[in-house]
Amino acid sequence: MAEEFHRIRRLPPYVFAEVNAAKAKARAAAEDIVDLGMGNPDSPTPPHIVAKLIEAVQDPRTHRYSMSKGIPGLRKALAGYYDRRFGVKLDPETEVVATLGSKEGLANLAQAISSPGDTILVPNPSYPIHQFGFLIAGATARSIPYTPDDAMLEAIVRAVKHSVPKPTALIVNFPSNPTALLASREFYKELVALARRHELFILSDLAYAELYFDENNPPPSVLEIPGAKECTVEFTSLSKTYNMPGWRMGFAAGNPRLIAALARVKSYLDYGAFTPIQVAAAAALNGPQDCVAEMRALYRERRDVLVKGLVQAGWPVEPCQGSMFLWAPIPERFRQLGSVEFSKLLLAKAKVAVAPGVGFGEHGDGHVRIALVENTHRIRQALRGIRAFLQGDNAAPAEESLAG
Repeated sequence: MAEEFHRIRRLPPYVFAEVNAAKAKARAAAEDIVDLGMGNPDSPTPPHIVAKLIEAVQDPRTHRYSMSKGIPGLRKALAGYYDRRFGVKLDPETEVVATLGSKEGLANLAQAISSPGDTILVPNPSYPIHQFGFLIAGATARSIPYTPDDAMLEAIVRAVKHSVPKPTALIVNFPSNPTALLASREFYKELVALARRHELFILSDLAYAELYFDENNPPPSVLEIPGAKECTVEFTSLSKTYNMPGWRMGFAAGNPRLIAALARVKSYLDYGAFTPIQVAAAAALNGPQDCVAEMRALYRERRDVLVKGLVQAGWPVEPCQGSMFLWAPIPERFRQLGSVEFSKLLLAKAKVAVAPGVGFGEHGDGHVRIALVENTHRIRQALRGIRAFLQGDNAAPAEESLAG
């Protein structure tokens, strides 16, 4: 009876646990920790979205069970967004499902389309649910490069040739969490052609579609490519775009067969989000979009302050072009520590929490992810701690930090 359950055994230890425990211990000791670890937006949800929630919740009819795949008005709003933003036509009835955030949608689609023994191609490093959603479902994940270029395309072809059984699906995520990389339409065109040629499903995580910093080059959708709908489902989320992370509102859109499979699984598991949340989400998509531009400007300002300060402190990093993260290589003299020990050292010495890169896959162990989730005052406070650590005598040698 003490044996671990089968699906739980398939999940590795939670690699963020050590850093989280150290962070909790420091806070219990009344230390002021600047937490740049979790990608949890700190700004309030725009007032017009909150007002719509309040209006809807005052109607008793909205207190009943909702629709698992989303109320019609919300699905129409998502279709309207795709038409305006990407020039993609979607049928709200057959090509859109509302989800409880993109994470839930990915996990339930994994349950719907994969069987024990199936192989899924997952970039390494990548957001944990991309791999673990399929591991929980009983499938096997095979790592591919995370860069949107020929190396990834060639790795997919090799995987198709050498995997038994042949992979059934591949995951892409651009703008990427954690690496902040963006993909081009030209890359997606090659990817769709490859997927159709080898009968692969593409599962695209586009949660950071609106978080980009080149106003002349917004991230594209895979679904913009002719023929993509034959093999692609794309996940989006309101969490970052409208500062609605706790509202848990996302979408899946694209291939009708995959959408139907996801909708059927969800129909057994939930009744959808609370109706007033769905009404407010439709108001977010249909309403004024000034708040989205303001969100981008806020993250751009934070990015610029953080990058400039890190470089001045002796930690060379490149500015991200999308997402809300910096994917920072561990400074050379601490590289041998690995990302978990370096993150713990940064917490102890600089009072700054970051996410160890190995939490996103073993190929991320040379990096840490730094989230732009504090205001510029707190970011400057973090930079002072990092500068003192990197340039001062308390930057302990690797051997001592490991021993301690």
